[in-house]
Amino acid sequence: MNFADRITRLPTAFDANLGNDALASVPDLTGDLVKLIKGTAGSSPYLKSLIEKEKAWLPTAFDDPEAALQRVFSDLAEVAPDRLADALRQGKRRVALMTALADLAGVWQLEQVTGELTDFADLASDLALKAAIGNEIRRKKLPGQTEDDVATAGGMVTLAMGKMGAHELNYSSDIDLICLFDETRFDPDDFYDARASFVRATRKMSAMLNDLTGEGYVFRTDLRLRPDPAVTPVCLAMEAAERYYESLGRTWERAAYIKARPSAGDLEAGARFLTALTPFVWRKHLDFTAIQDAHDMRLRIREHKGLGGDITLAGHNMKLGRGGIREIEFFTQTRQLISGGRDPYLRDNRTVPALAKLAEKGWVPPETAEILGNHYRAHREVEHRIQMVNDAQTHDMPKSADGMQRIACLMGRDLDEMKKNISHRLTEVHELTEGFFAPDAGVGEKAHEFDTDVIERWQTYPALRSERAVKIFNRLKPEILDRLSHTAHPNQALLALDGFLSGLPAGVQLFSLFDANTQLIDLLVDIVGTAPALGRHLSRNSGVFDAVIGGSFFTDWPNQDGLQQDLTDALAREGDDYEDKLDTARRWAKEWHFRVGVHHLRGLISAREAGAHYADLASASLAALWPVVVEKFAEKHGEMPGRGAMVLGMGSMGAGHLNAASDLDLIVIYDADGVDFSEGRRPLASRAYYARLTQAMVTAVTAQTAQGRLYEVDMRLRPSGSQGPVATSMASFKEYQKNEAWTWEHLALTRARPIAGTAELMEEVEAFRQEVLSKPADEAKIRGDVSEMRDRIAAAKSPTGIWDAKIGPGRLQDIELLSQAAALLAGTSGRSVADGLDAGVAIGWFSAADRIALGDAYDLFWKVQVVSKLLSEQDLSADVIGEGGAAFVLRETGTKTMADLADLLGTAVEQVGSCIQSALTRAPQKG
Repeated sequence: MNFADRITRLPTAFDANLGNDALASVPDLTGDLVKLIKGTAGSSPYLKSLIEKEKAWLPTAFDDPEAALQRVFSDLAEVAPDRLADALRQGKRRVALMTALADLAGVWQLEQVTGELTDFADLASDLALKAAIGNEIRRKKLPGQTEDDVATAGGMVTLAMGKMGAHELNYSSDIDLICLFDETRFDPDDFYDARASFVRATRKMSAMLNDLTGEGYVFRTDLRLRPDPAVTPVCLAMEAAERYYESLGRTWERAAYIKARPSAGDLEAGARFLTALTPFVWRKHLDFTAIQDAHDMRLRIREHKGLGGDITLAGHNMKLGRGGIREIEFFTQTRQLISGGRDPYLRDNRTVPALAKLAEKGWVPPETAEILGNHYRAHREVEHRIQMVNDAQTHDMPKSADGMQRIACLMGRDLDEMKKNISHRLTEVHELTEGFFAPDAGVGEKAHEFDTDVIERWQTYPALRSERAVKIFNRLKPEILDRLSHTAHPNQALLALDGFLSGLPAGVQLFSLFDANTQLIDLLVDIVGTAPALGRHLSRNSGVFDAVIGGSFFTDWPNQDGLQQDLTDALAREGDDYEDKLDTARRWAKEWHFRVGVHHLRGLISAREAGAHYADLASASLAALWPVVVEKFAEKHGEMPGRGAMVLGMGSMGAGHLNAASDLDLIVIYDADGVDFSEGRRPLASRAYYARLTQAMVTAVTAQTAQGRLYEVDMRLRPSGSQGPVATSMASFKEYQKNEAWTWEHLALTRARPIAGTAELMEEVEAFRQEVLSKPADEAKIRGDVSEMRDRIAAAKSPTGIWDAKIGPGRLQDIELLSQAAALLAGTSGRSVADGLDAGVAIGWFSAADRIALGDAYDLFWKVQVVSKLLSEQDLSADVIGEGGAAFVLRETGTKTMADLADLLGTAVEQVGSCIQSALTRAPQKG
């Protein structure tokens, strides 16, 4: 489609005589093309000169502008190196002219305009670089390289930074390049000769693009974004650059690399370098310190450039001034730095698409992203028209009335309407972004007088030992104290917060997070004022707050399969580093564990749901970690001999309900299938192999790493208990269960559940479990053994008080034991307490009324147990859990006072104890 048919807007001439002069050089144009040339040349001296210089090329180019520029590109690729400098300048004139006209006429959208400019910059820098490198090779100055290596520039690459890297070059932009070479292509003895050759080539490339000749220039080239430009050569070895960023790289350099892109030379080597730099740019944790760094950068730019103060349109810098382009870019890049380490989807180097992705993932309100995206595109169009006037690398709005009118003419708009529109956009951008970078933390006078001794000792805590942490916290403190003053018991909440702060090893990251997300202060106040144990966990693992603002914290529970896949994907992203995988598993599990606790604390889920969620989390953790442990173990000792192994969950783990402090009861079962030894660098006998593999798995779960411990593991429920081997063969397991197991071991089997490992073995163990449980039971023996077990438990462990919901006659453990006995007597394979109680009614062991009483009591005990493990490591005494904790307990149990709850628990214990004792003294009434 030709140019004229796509025109949607037209500039007007500031000076009609200049427009008419330009039209005289292209007399064959008609219709809107005449208006376009007159308006453009009449408002832009620079574009007028281009029209006159390219008068022979322009009319034909209007037939198909995209094809015309493609011919410019393809023709340049065929130019001999000695003619390249002039040819590039002619190419730049044509690209500059066509992109300007297409922009002014609305034929191309902003992205196509900036894209064409960037594509030409890529081509020009690539051709100039390869011409310079080719010259070095022909002069035998680049060791070991031949003419064949010119295609990859001998291992040198330019990284396009800034707007060029993002494919967003502005109309009169310079290009920011970092020049690197792959030192691995050279012998160590040749390193310095190679570096000297690349430095010469870089300078020649830059001169070919930079120098102003009679034909003009191509691009102003800036090489100062490289590491430590005052002391480093213009082209660095990749290894040296990587070492710099790892040890000395700053936040602004991380932000710059968001847009980095290999643009010329050895693109594959450039891509490898950027991959190696990923951990520097994208941090694993949510990185809220980037906000303060970006804010400080903005203030330094304003101070250095004299751009502070209110927005005044005349002379306003559309790039660096308040509400300008850089504000939107900083806003976007800072959010990307915060979250992109955890979510690669957000690592987009283009500004507007990145805003859309941030909104999609919940990091930016959708309306904010849309507003900033629209303003960004509008700002860029204004910037282009400023630069089109004289091809000046400026972003300043004109100060004179004539200058402002010239911009309005290029935009084809009324001057007053244009000024009003630009002022509105600048103001709205400033308001949206300033609130993000420097929120106003003032909240007025607090309504409660706190203990000043407590507040004053905060300055002695490790979290507030740095000047930066103190600065951020002092902004937050009025807000925190104000919210504490509105809690039911402010002094108690203050002491809980004090405990939280005292346990923090450092404060900058967490305080920056609160500074950017003040709603988290509410959550913190809720937690420290209600669940001190959870608050202590937070003080040691403040990174779990990352999950709260990660975009999905309050979505529906993903179930075990979803969790397992999520962790599997996270572990896969860690590459081959085993320790990193273990740390990742812990960090991941802590985030989800924290989520369950917060959801329960805030009443989003019930105690029953919390128990299921904790169990899902543990199961997913084991299932995802097992293949990682197996793979690591196999590196030394070979693949699992025979059919492999599986992990069997027992107790509460098997039954699928855990609390916040549960350990995991596990058994590992293997089948060597007649294979005596593994095949590996250090083969092991099959029995030893699986014993050591089990120990490796237990270590992977229980070991203290930098991220803490995943779970405690108890393996005493395996055949022969702690005296037997840690891994049990399938044959031994079956033989033991059939012929040697005690009643308590068959009771435990009622709750067993395959968790991880070889699918075939998991299915086989489950089938065998159902087979064992379905066999006729000796009901008298079972009742007698259960009675004896109850007596032994009562003798060994006594309840710690009325709030002990688990241990003792008539409590959780007692009901679970009765439920397991009923399941064993009925031959049912259901694992839950409810399944067992239903089975007891089905075989006539106790009545339906007893079943309801037992079930209701179990639910009450479970609520108290789960709540107590979340709130306190001790009990539910008022002096331990505080008023906030008591309110949580009462809400969960549906009681009005703690005294009422104590009475209810006492009554339940008596009823349950009587019911169980009665059941154990009589045989089931089958049929």
